[in-house]
Amino acid sequence: MAMANKLWEKDFAINSEIERFTVGRDREMDIYLARYDVLGSMAHIKMLESIGLLEKAELAELLAELRRIYDLCERGGFVIEDGVEDVHSQVELMLTRRLGDMGKKIHSGRSRNDQVLVDLKLFIRHELKEIAMATGGLFDELLAKSDEYKNVLMPGYTHLQVAMPSSFGLWFGAHAESLADDMLFLQAAYRMANRNPLGSAAGYGSSFPLNRTMTTELLGFDSMDYNVVYAQMGRGKTERNVAFAMASIAGTLSKLAYDACMFNSQNFGFVRLPRECTTGSSIMPHKKNPDVFELIRAKSNKLQALPQQITLIMNNLPTGYFRDLQIIKETFLPAFGELKDCLRMAAYIISRIEVNEGVLDDKMYDPMFSVEEVNRLAAAGMPFRDAYKKVGLDIEAGTFVPDRNIRHTHEGSIGNLMNDSIRAMMAGTMAGFGFDKAEEAERTLLSR
Repeated sequence: MAMANKLWEKDFAINSEIERFTVGRDREMDIYLARYDVLGSMAHIKMLESIGLLEKAELAELLAELRRIYDLCERGGFVIEDGVEDVHSQVELMLTRRLGDMGKKIHSGRSRNDQVLVDLKLFIRHELKEIAMATGGLFDELLAKSDEYKNVLMPGYTHLQVAMPSSFGLWFGAHAESLADDMLFLQAAYRMANRNPLGSAAGYGSSFPLNRTMTTELLGFDSMDYNVVYAQMGRGKTERNVAFAMASIAGTLSKLAYDACMFNSQNFGFVRLPRECTTGSSIMPHKKNPDVFELIRAKSNKLQALPQQITLIMNNLPTGYFRDLQIIKETFLPAFGELKDCLRMAAYIISRIEVNEGVLDDKMYDPMFSVEEVNRLAAAGMPFRDAYKKVGLDIEAGTFVPDRNIRHTHEGSIGNLMNDSIRAMMAGTMAGFGFDKAEEAERTLLSR
């Protein structure tokens, strides 16, 4: 059985403490990338065969073995063995054990630098689709609730002071439209990530006549990163761009979660969370705590720090690859799972949340109809400033009687939510990703 040697190993051994420090959490993080490393290798060796660096028979054997490793990844059985430096080394080791020296040929014309770049791009592409789908799921639940409760009024606030009439239709719909805007950032991040760096090698290309157009098409990328130096400059930049998009979604989630926690409290009593989605107290038997939304808020706030973390790691580096960039993986790769989890939890609870339809029965909310009265008087001919003063004095004197018959009709108001337009905006953005192209390319590469 072939031993676990490093791809760069020569005739000396590295100090064990240096190895521990430099490898760090690479093996743990690289498990995220395993299936994508295999896909990249499959495209690369097809290209190598096309330029005469592999025989057809060798290609067939290598592809069959790589498909076996890919299946192992999908089943969760892929491991990076002790002593093996990274996912690239493990895949090459597995090929060499099964196919001998043939397995050592797959690295021709590439470096671990462009290998990890393509792994990350393929991983990001897959994960962004899942985030887009999860965001779409929450979006749908929010708009469904907006439609359901479009005629139920609630107080609107400024400065946490009761301000003007709002509605649950407006509240749910506002967060939905926020997600639709967030999706624009996600699509931009997807487009920037969906470009092929393979063939840039260590950032300066290769003397082999590589066909980068071929690997771009095989992997279903929209285009390649054309300049090989820029392809390497994309390490860190790609992750930061994606992190900004994720942070935008997380910002919407955080605000939604904050509102839900506050509105669920007895002091507001606007909504009731499903009891199966709350937790109790060890000492207070009446408690139904909104722990899920509290954790969504905390996790979302943590995710909003991700772009800054990445920026600080990659800042002040000259052109070219540096090991600093490896550290980005440790915060970046797990972030996708956290965001998807938050989105799915939020969608689950929103689908089951109940609204207090009698929240305005309390007279403390009467003053929020003051603007309606000022507008009514102004429409009847009284100067606006005089109407404002009269209503203000009536409120101070305790003689103000609100007219609760709200007559808002303009676009985006209580009486005209524009939810169909919001849906169309989201659908248009979703259609612009082009997920099908990438998925079809991967299926073809795997011959499924």
